[in-house]
Amino acid sequence: MTPLRQRFIEDMQLRNFAPTTQRSYVHYVAEFARYFHRGPEQLDLEAVRLYQLHLLQERKLSPQSVNTFVSAVRFLYLTTLEMPWDKANFPRTRVEEKLPVVPGPDDIRRLFQHVPGIENRAALMVCFGAGLRVSEAVALKIAHVESQRMLLRVEHGKGAKDRYTTLSPVLLDTLRTYFRIVRPAGEWLFPSWRPDRHIGSGLVQRACKEAWELAGLNKRTTPHSLRHAFASCLLDNGVDSRIVQVLLGHSRIDTTARYLSVSPTKIAATASPLDQLLARPPRKSTTKRPKL
Repeated sequence: MTPLRQRFIEDMQLRNFAPTTQRSYVHYVAEFARYFHRGPEQLDLEAVRLYQLHLLQERKLSPQSVNTFVSAVRFLYLTTLEMPWDKANFPRTRVEEKLPVVPGPDDIRRLFQHVPGIENRAALMVCFGAGLRVSEAVALKIAHVESQRMLLRVEHGKGAKDRYTTLSPVLLDTLRTYFRIVRPAGEWLFPSWRPDRHIGSGLVQRACKEAWELAGLNKRTTPHSLRHAFASCLLDNGVDSRIVQVLLGHSRIDTTARYLSVSPTKIAATASPLDQLLARPPRKSTTKRPKL
């Protein structure tokens, strides 16, 4: 490992970046240097611009992936290398805003009927029943299931933040049944074959994809779709968006507000101004009142 890479990683660790973020940043910077056959400390802003175009036009990466590269090199140059540049020197690619795909209750019910393996089914139940990201679900510890207070504790979620979310009675029964059958050893609720680690997110994602295909659902359903459905159902039931924000672990309320735009119940219940404009006035009664 080069001294620059070591310093780069240490700078991310000092700021408590998630391990997945650290690996992603190191990967993108290494690919950037390999493309130009030079160390990143020998490259400039024009090289960053050319590589962005390469990722978009030749490798056809998504805007989100290109922006991850931009975040990685911006951190490298501004923090680790302390270059006299500004954040404005690292323009990001515009990302099209797409509404999240939210499966309906019938689709979710059919999906759970086809999930292979009790461990995968329990983990996906956590994604839908508590609104967790799949990476948060697989990293749950047995001690995080607080049945007395009906809470699930999420440690080191996105942004290295801890939070609590709801633990429904049905989800608690599901986890208890899973625990009685599997009897997980150690601290992890979903342990790997190595007792000191939990299962990976990819395992649950593949199981969800297999269940989606077996169920023959039209909408592509992923563990993150189940998290979307959790938020949409709460908003449909009148739960305040600020509470949903806390349960999901969103830093910004406008992130949570996206789910309002895809809530079919909310949309269907909204009255059109056309109805008010062209509504027929109530017919006057023709029955004559008796005179006093």
